[in-house]
Amino acid sequence: MSKGKHPSGRGNYGKSGGRDDGRKARPGAPRGRFPDRKDGPKHGPGDARPARDGKPLRGKPPGARFEKPERPGRFDKPSRPFRPERPARPERAERPERVHAPRPPRDSHASEGSGKFEAGGNRVWLYGIHPVLAALANPSRKILRVAIASEIEATVGPRIATLADGHPAGLPDPEILNREQIDRLLPRAAVHQGLAALVEGLEDPDLEDIVRATDGHDTARVVVLDQVTDPHNIGAILRSCAGFGVAAVILPERHSPAATAVMAKAASGALERVPFVRVVNLARALDRLKAAGFWCVGLAGEAQTPIHEADLTGKIALTVGAEGEGLRRLTRERCDLLVRIPMEKGVESLNVSNAAAIALYELARRTAS
Repeated sequence: MSKGKHPSGRGNYGKSGGRDDGRKARPGAPRGRFPDRKDGPKHGPGDARPARDGKPLRGKPPGARFEKPERPGRFDKPSRPFRPERPARPERAERPERVHAPRPPRDSHASEGSGKFEAGGNRVWLYGIHPVLAALANPSRKILRVAIASEIEATVGPRIATLADGHPAGLPDPEILNREQIDRLLPRAAVHQGLAALVEGLEDPDLEDIVRATDGHDTARVVVLDQVTDPHNIGAILRSCAGFGVAAVILPERHSPAATAVMAKAASGALERVPFVRVVNLARALDRLKAAGFWCVGLAGEAQTPIHEADLTGKIALTVGAEGEGLRRLTRERCDLLVRIPMEKGVESLNVSNAAAIALYELARRTAS
């Protein structure tokens, strides 16, 4: 390859940078590899590129593309501009204390619809004329407060005064309030009829107390409830038990409600007259009743014997199960006899309180005859 010949054969490049491809050079064009620029002075690697037509050229100066900018250290913080300290705020004058208007006493609410309105410990508000008057007449019940509406004070007040004279511990003076003030003391939607009382809970008797109380009574009756959980139904059963002379209502400690205001309202005073017994094990309680001479009779819709054809003489422990589920297996096995209430076809069962009332009436009819 000749001197100055490009490997691709496109042209001959000499020292002067001339071209040998037959084309003429542009007039006034610079010649050579490093010709002098006519539009500016020479510049080296560190000099900025000259401007063209008064405008700076784009890009970085030669050699700057290989320089790395200094990065701040990991823990270096940018300097902040100086700020003068703010003047201290002037102290505010003390505000006078707010004086709130006194509110009527309002105890803590339970959940709406629960019927349990406690003021701490074993205290509960009872409401309604019949439940409250029955509680005031019960010597075993401790009364803490009595609230009465002004419009019924003339009619109910003398009865409360009479009950206070006969109560062994005495009764507190009734508080004359309006209905709105009584509403604040009770659960929402409570039908208090203008009368309410804050009372201590009754002590539940023991099963042995019932056994001793019925000893020697050949026609004694008790009602055993197997997982009946509705306080309205239990209150209605208590009311029927009070009407038919039942000695006690027995139910398990678990899966049974407390003696609340809803139960007392449904019982209409029977909660103060019928003993309420809670046992740990219902099956063992039935065994104890059978040992005391009771005949355990269970209500079951699938039983073969109608209740009016069964032998119901002697002491009877009427056992009633929950609606839908009925008697549990162990309870059913402890029963001496299963009976049913005759009904028309297509009707599966009755409400538990209605079924208990019918069965108690049949027991009372047999005793009277």
